[in-house]
Amino acid sequence: MATSDALLQAQGLCAWYGAAQILFDMNINVGRGEVVALMGRNGAGKSTTLKALTGMLEKRRGSVIFMDTDISNSEPHHAGRLGLGYVPEDRRIFTDLTVMENLEVGRQNPRTWPDGTAAPVWTSEKLFKLFPNLGEMPNRLGGRMSGGEQQMLTVARTLMGNPYVVLLDEPSEGVAPVIVEQMVQTILELKTQGVSILLCEQNMHFAELVSDRAYVLEKGQICFQSSMADLSANEEVRRAYLSV
Repeated sequence: MATSDALLQAQGLCAWYGAAQILFDMNINVGRGEVVALMGRNGAGKSTTLKALTGMLEKRRGSVIFMDTDISNSEPHHAGRLGLGYVPEDRRIFTDLTVMENLEVGRQNPRTWPDGTAAPVWTSEKLFKLFPNLGEMPNRLGGRMSGGEQQMLTVARTLMGNPYVVLLDEPSEGVAPVIVEQMVQTILELKTQGVSILLCEQNMHFAELVSDRAYVLEKGQICFQSSMADLSANEEVRRAYLSV
């Protein structure tokens, strides 16, 4: 993909936790309507990459361009207001708010693409069609939901911000197979709407079902990148960097 087509582009991205450097000169781009997987074992730097892109780490270096805006030194809320959505692995829903109240917290105004056409607009009604489980419990408190239901709510709350790009951290981790299947369908539906997704994932099967391209991380560096089909066919790379 030509870099001019990228909605989100990082060049030379480095990040630290205290004195420990975690990411090393990473180059990543995500195009419109594209699902890109960040693959790697636990500790490879996948979640740190998402945090560095959004500005959640105090110490980072490199260039991050989102929707033609330089957010390399921006605070996380600035990226969010521009339309960069983030779904953390630990969900972070408001447990003392209802489903509807959680959704309202995430609401932002509709957006347009650079060419002036309307970007996808999400409402609670549309999201309840996408996540029927949530539609059955609009007044339930977040703290009284299962882990899978909370995962859905986190995604739905992020979509209420009408993001251009969603950073999605380990959506299949620790949830029931039926929820994983719903996540697959959700990601494919978002893709048809033109939303782009950068997905952290260890589950190869899940990534194969939804992703167009993949970056494979090892010790905070990109050691392999290709189409998802090429990664699926490359047993040597999968054995070296993805097998447990």
